[in-house]
Amino acid sequence: MKKYLKIISIFLLVFTFQSCSAQKVDPQIINNLVGSDEFTFHAEKANPMNYDVINVVNSIPNALQLRTFQISGNNYGIEIKKGVMEVTLPYFGRAFTSTYGSSDTSYRFTSKDYTVTKTQSKKGNWVYKIKPNDVRNVSDINIEIYKNGRALTSIRSNDRQPISYDGYISENEMSKEKEKL
Repeated sequence: MKKYLKIISIFLLVFTFQSCSAQKVDPQIINNLVGSDEFTFHAEKANPMNYDVINVVNSIPNALQLRTFQISGNNYGIEIKKGVMEVTLPYFGRAFTSTYGSSDTSYRFTSKDYTVTKTQSKKGNWVYKIKPNDVRNVSDINIEIYKNGRALTSIRSNDRQPISYDGYISENEMSKEKEKL
């Protein structure tokens, strides 16, 4: 029994150090990004809600048993600018309708007509509720931004099961390029 307690305590210790080494960003920078309503959400992990997808992936021989999928590359995310929102996110899950011959199963769209509701929780996290009016299949996008720059995004669609993404926010690339000029 003592052997198991030692193993558990070692795992807890490692987990504690790993969570302490999370991304540290000045909360004032995050408040400035949220205040300007111009930022980019970079997705690092996808969390599908459909256990059929998770079971299929986990049934592959010699595969790791996962509930979240690591997203490689820095190309996936949501860029919010004044009047324009660009979404490029992969999708893992069940679609209820499909278009014959279409291979586009991800979320890839640009919206110029959307409404944003921004609130702050008691803990100081910012919550964006975005409703795109010119995109047919997406009903809601929720982005919760934490003080350290980490963010959780969830997308609810009319024709697919919901999915969420873990990641972080940063300044838009165009804003960085303008500062250099």
